[in-house]
Amino acid sequence: MTASKRTRVWPSPISAEAVTAGAARPGEVRFSGESIWWSESRPAEGGRVALVRFDPTSGPVDALPPGASARSRVHEYGGGAWDVRGRLVAFVDDSDDGTVKVFTRTGRSTPSPSVVSPPRPVGSGPYADRYADVCIDVIGERVFAVRERHRDDGVHNDVVALPADGSARDDPGSVVVVANGADFYGQLSLSPDARRLAFIRWMLPDMPWDATESVVVDLATGVETVVAGGPGESVVEPNWAPDGSLIVCSDRTGWWNPYRWDPETPGVTPEAIAPVDGEIGGAMWVFGNRSMAWTPDGRIVASMSAHGIDQLVTFDGDGSAPRVLDTPFTHIPQVVTGPDGSALVVAGGPEEFSDVWRVGLSGDSATVTRLGAATDSAFGPGWFARPSSIDVPTDDGAITHAVIYEPCNPQVGATEGLPPLIVLGHGGPTSAARVQLNLSVQFWTSRGFCVADVDYRGSTGFGRDYREALNGRWGIADVTDCAAVARHLADSGIVDADRLGIRGGSAGGFTTLAALCFTDTFTAGMSAYGIADLEVLARDTHKFESRYLDRLVGPWPEAAATYRDRSPIHHLDRLSCPVGVLQGADDAVVPPAQAEAIVAALAAKGIPYATLTFEGEGHGFRRAENIVRALEAELWFFAHAFGLELGEAIDPVPGDGLDGSDGSR
Repeated sequence: MTASKRTRVWPSPISAEAVTAGAARPGEVRFSGESIWWSESRPAEGGRVALVRFDPTSGPVDALPPGASARSRVHEYGGGAWDVRGRLVAFVDDSDDGTVKVFTRTGRSTPSPSVVSPPRPVGSGPYADRYADVCIDVIGERVFAVRERHRDDGVHNDVVALPADGSARDDPGSVVVVANGADFYGQLSLSPDARRLAFIRWMLPDMPWDATESVVVDLATGVETVVAGGPGESVVEPNWAPDGSLIVCSDRTGWWNPYRWDPETPGVTPEAIAPVDGEIGGAMWVFGNRSMAWTPDGRIVASMSAHGIDQLVTFDGDGSAPRVLDTPFTHIPQVVTGPDGSALVVAGGPEEFSDVWRVGLSGDSATVTRLGAATDSAFGPGWFARPSSIDVPTDDGAITHAVIYEPCNPQVGATEGLPPLIVLGHGGPTSAARVQLNLSVQFWTSRGFCVADVDYRGSTGFGRDYREALNGRWGIADVTDCAAVARHLADSGIVDADRLGIRGGSAGGFTTLAALCFTDTFTAGMSAYGIADLEVLARDTHKFESRYLDRLVGPWPEAAATYRDRSPIHHLDRLSCPVGVLQGADDAVVPPAQAEAIVAALAAKGIPYATLTFEGEGHGFRRAENIVRALEAELWFFAHAFGLELGEAIDPVPGDGLDGSDGSR
């Protein structure tokens, strides 16, 4: 007997507002003596990034003045916008043109920070000087940072030291350039004695996951020493040990693994600590990454990713294999340690939302305590679909990976036919699916959709070979992988073969558009700030990604024909299903002209579409009201595209050709 077709979207209490409230998640964490600090993005406050200090008596306490936002714009993606050491706190204030500010914390009072970076040049635009990877030197009363200068002749990056007393406001000459000459710098790390500064650097056309050098500069003499790295080797996350040695993570074996280097014997090659088929460290899309840290007794605590799943592990540093700690976490983007030997992590798992946790370490055992203020437990576990990982053969003989979330709603007794599918294509494309409890996924599964989060070729967490399998094949291998997962789920009788959707943001938006143009697998797709024209992207995007496509597609302009062949904008005649387009008006990574061009082409060809542009938003949406509207717009779009009855009131999305397949009846 053929199963009946599903006719409606299931009712769910997991609203777009609830998803947005749950988006107020921690970013980076720090110990400063006994105190604990973290940053927290708050969509409900216009996307402001707050600094939170954990008070053992009263819990989390806001540490910045009202309105201040600790956010960097370097590389457009930012990160590394603050540091705390001793009683000094330094941060990049996005609410004040990205200036660097310092204050001395005193008790529970809210301080008035002083500006320590020089004023921007007269006549320059906002955010002309940008800072990231803020690093405080209490001994020398300096603040180190990566500086990105936007000038008429281009964008220039270097490493600088700013006087912590604010004298650079009146004397810009007091700013010391610590390192320059490379195209990019990142991941500053100050040695315990404040004599040396470690960082990574790289040159175009490389991205930081292609080839970097790890460098140590003697701050007294200015002498630089290259520790590791070079062509074909990505070195990330330099980290000083208590004994003065430096740990770097290199992928010279095909996996990012830790290596130890002794600055007292600089000519000696760094020595592997414990080779393992897992990733410690990762692609540097943002500043402030911290995947490992030292305990006072000489162990390394690290987040290790294997087959797309993070585990908390410890290394003794004697060459023995890492020990996996028993924790509930499967995604651990931040790890630091404190003076008491405990670890502080930002982490989440299949049953835990991302939050700040303190991990007590005793031998091979671990105890975890939540420090953050997650409030998403209002929905019982019966509302949450659990992830399952699958490996799927592809048409071209490869294997791709995906995380599957099947529909889950305790108030719906019957299956009512096979569910529609939403395939998620992550951004980057050098990124990965995140295996953790996420309301933006449960928003769909609680409404009766199956969700497949695909780690297509090019994703991190599976080794360098898998990451490089997308080189020269972007728009081909990723599309093949997403289509293979969708067909596998349909052929297995898990989802409705007539209702296969795909959505993605940024690079995932490109994969979405390419999948709709170059395959007949999907019946609807939604692109959020996605790439439609690779030629325009190669010509117009920002410095950090200006040569990214050289490896993914081919060198520009020599490979111009390939760029045109891969660009969905030139192949809209192949579209035969509805398309949704979401865009930020201030996007500097994928300019709005790309969205405008594809919407115009869809309208000209009479293809059903829906579109929204959000004023004041860049590459990704930060404001609560816009996140809510975008998520509801996607639900409205897919309900209309799949002919499903939508039992909740959602404002229609502007466009054409979708009015007849309701949603709202």
